[in-house]
Amino acid sequence: MAVTRPALIALTALAPVSWGTTYAVTTEFLPADRPLFTGLLRALPAGLLLLALARVLPRGAWWWRSAVLGALNIGAFFPLLFLSAYRMPGGMAAVVGSLGPLLVVGLSAPLLGRRPTARSVLTGVVAASGVSLVVLEAAGGLDALGVLAAVAATVSMSTGTVLTQRWGRPDGVGPLALTGWQLTAGGLLIAPLALLAEGAPPALDGPALGGYLYLALANTALAYWLWFRGIGRLSATQVTFLGPLSPLTAAVIGWAALDETLGPVQLAGMALALGATLVGQRAPRTRTVTATPAPVVPRRTPAEAATARPAGTEKGARRDTRPGAPSGVR
Repeated sequence: MAVTRPALIALTALAPVSWGTTYAVTTEFLPADRPLFTGLLRALPAGLLLLALARVLPRGAWWWRSAVLGALNIGAFFPLLFLSAYRMPGGMAAVVGSLGPLLVVGLSAPLLGRRPTARSVLTGVVAASGVSLVVLEAAGGLDALGVLAAVAATVSMSTGTVLTQRWGRPDGVGPLALTGWQLTAGGLLIAPLALLAEGAPPALDGPALGGYLYLALANTALAYWLWFRGIGRLSATQVTFLGPLSPLTAAVIGWAALDETLGPVQLAGMALALGATLVGQRAPRTRTVTATPAPVVPRRTPAEAATARPAGTEKGARRDTRPGAPSGVR
């Protein structure tokens, strides 16, 4: 059954909406100060599950491509994201992450051959401004390492998004297998880091097990499958402009479930970010170049060809036809 473009956009949007629940689930149900362990349990079980469902392994160049995409989209992104969240206010991390659409617009020029348009740049600026109004708090100092981690996480995910579209998928391989490859590769990258930096896994109670189960299945396996499926059918710019839905979802959950407030400034920021998200879903314009037809040269008769003056000779000039005369002498 064919999926219409609006339905495809709506399904892809479920991914950042799901990611917007990560902060609430992490703070309310999961052990504190275990970002690498949390990233590992998000990525590796989900990747192995999707591999078991797809039953397809990479071949040829797709072994190293899957490793690169898995590192960018999962293995580096998860630890850097959690590191930034632990070292500075979550609002500031969300603001840095909202710059992702602008990075994707910029990277699409060298990697996809798509020049940035004024509309896409302006839309990215409006989206980042809207997210800033929603989540940015005046209080709280900035941590240099936290800022660097947030920037690196945004660059990593943006680069992975563009490369995912540049490389596409192997023939006969669906988004389920591609997502499984990346999640498994990313999880295997995080595993030794989590063991070295955080030691043995912590003891888990019922809420923690439920939280990790939700993160692995809905928040990661399903959400990333929808995300990579969208990248394969929409432009990278369209997909990344759905990203602001993540901090907006987090803000709504904080207001509804965590007793946080949403004032007029935050509501105005939501309107700006949502408007930019909708504008970002407009199909990109493609320029078509019309080739100029070559002039039709009439055929000449043998007699005309014999008496025709050689090309490039001046009017009235006589060609030296003596035997042994250099070519081109007039």
